Amino acid sequence: MATRGIQQLRKLGIAYETLTYRYVKVGARIAAAAVSEPEEIVLKSLVFRADDGSFLFALIASNENVSTRKLGRATGHKRVEAASPRDAQRVTGYLVGGISPLGARQPLPVYLDCSTSRRPTLVINAGARGKLVKLATDDLIRVTDARLSDLRA
Repeated sequence: MATRGIQQLRKLGIAYETLTYRYVKVGARIAAAAVSEPEEIVLKSLVFRADDGSFLFALIASNENVSTRKLGRATGHKRVEAASPRDAQRVTGYLVGGISPLGARQPLPVYLDCSTSRRPTLVINAGARGKLVKLATDDLIRVTDARLSDLRA
């Protein structure tokens, strides 16, 4: 069955490749190894809560970490923090381990790390545990309306 994320890509005519693996544990690095893709192109889809109560996505390579200071500066907030798993699931409609900006229940602002964006293709969760999509970076930026910023810790 197609996830909401895959349905969104199909509806927009975006070319993608589906990658599946046996989900055992949360983690983009685990997913990268499971689908034999480099950690540098497999994204973490992280939900953050800003000081005004709003939520946003930060996308970064699985072998990197987000600097909340840089993310706050990029988003115009004094403070951002990782959303609780419960809040992340509530605003996206996806379970932790399957969270994606593609087809999320609520459209949230998306910030993509600029160094990660230099890769021609990226792999991102499709909206279900164990299901990823590989697509052109430009297409991911366009479909999510991602803003590029230095997010690396």
